[in-house]
Amino acid sequence: MNREWSELNKTMQAQIKKKDTYKTGIDTLFVLRSQLMQTLVSFKEELCRDAFNAIPFINADGYHSKTIAYSIWHIFRIEDIVAHTVIKEEEQVFFAGNYQKRINSPIITTGNELVKQQIAEFSKQLNLDELYSYIFEVRESTEKTLERLSYEDLKRKIPEERKEYLKSLHVVSDDEKALWLIDYWCNKDIRGLIQMPFSRHWIMHTEACLRIMNKI
Repeated sequence: MNREWSELNKTMQAQIKKKDTYKTGIDTLFVLRSQLMQTLVSFKEELCRDAFNAIPFINADGYHSKTIAYSIWHIFRIEDIVAHTVIKEEEQVFFAGNYQKRINSPIITTGNELVKQQIAEFSKQLNLDELYSYIFEVRESTEKTLERLSYEDLKRKIPEERKEYLKSLHVVSDDEKALWLIDYWCNKDIRGLIQMPFSRHWIMHTEACLRIMNKI
């Protein structure tokens, strides 16, 4: 793991555990996310379109077995779902902004159900300009939500009925490779969701993208 990102993540996790350093911890989280976003934006500036569809580690186990386009989609669909549906029970950026049509995506899910060549074919269909518009909007909306949270909010559990609401939206596939996500998210408190997926999840997939980029 990138040492600077790892240290920022570690510092943030320690800070949000204590009331007197909680707000500083959110600031640390935003510094981490800013650095990661800069890396994601650099792909668009430096890579050709075909590079976003490349899947050089197609038979590997791990996050690097995907494509860069898929990884970006996956990070932010999950964040959008967790920030707006799981935590706030409000409309996702994806639906409010008509992003399925704009991005030209055949799916509305996180993409966990896709494997190997399906991931490559999915990646080819995406409008990258609109995908990047989406990720900027999701990041901004999540961070506005995080800024408004109090230290006491971090201990808040997700209501049990939220699971059924989440299932009703069909934004998580019924496939066994994806369905576990609903329990995973809804069994955490808000602090747990900040730690995963709002920070560590970004790191893991961004580092996987760098590995893909270096291979191609």
